[in-house]
Amino acid sequence: MPHILWSLILALHIGGMAIWVGGATYAALILRPSLTLLDNAQRSAVHLLSLKKFLRVVWHVMPIVLITGWLMIFHEGGFAVMPWTTNVMQLLGLVMAGLFLRVFYGPYQKARRAIRPQPATFDSIRTLVLGVAACGMLTILCASLGHGF
Repeated sequence: MPHILWSLILALHIGGMAIWVGGATYAALILRPSLTLLDNAQRSAVHLLSLKKFLRVVWHVMPIVLITGWLMIFHEGGFAVMPWTTNVMQLLGLVMAGLFLRVFYGPYQKARRAIRPQPATFDSIRTLVLGVAACGMLTILCASLGHGF
């Protein structure tokens, strides 16, 4: 494939990771603490709407990030010839996807279906989203280590 196509695949991959990790970091470290200014009903409504929009974006971004990562790995010769940092990035990406699915099908659905979502439900979402953000930061570190100085 032409060089420009691989550049576009890399751009999709990096852009998707920026959205995914940046969104998780924002949701966990900025949005949730800021919502304490609102009363419980408003807090739950804003939090649910924000999560709905963020999770919808991640549903589209996650497969793009995983597929573009695999395409680049196979283009370079497969997992066996990749440096250890690439294999760690792959593992962390799958952990992030698992945590996302856990949030979406677990506490998010519980909060979405509840008449009055409990703060503990949002706390469990925040904990899982912090895990996504931490894995994303480790993935960025691995990407940096894999390219040397």
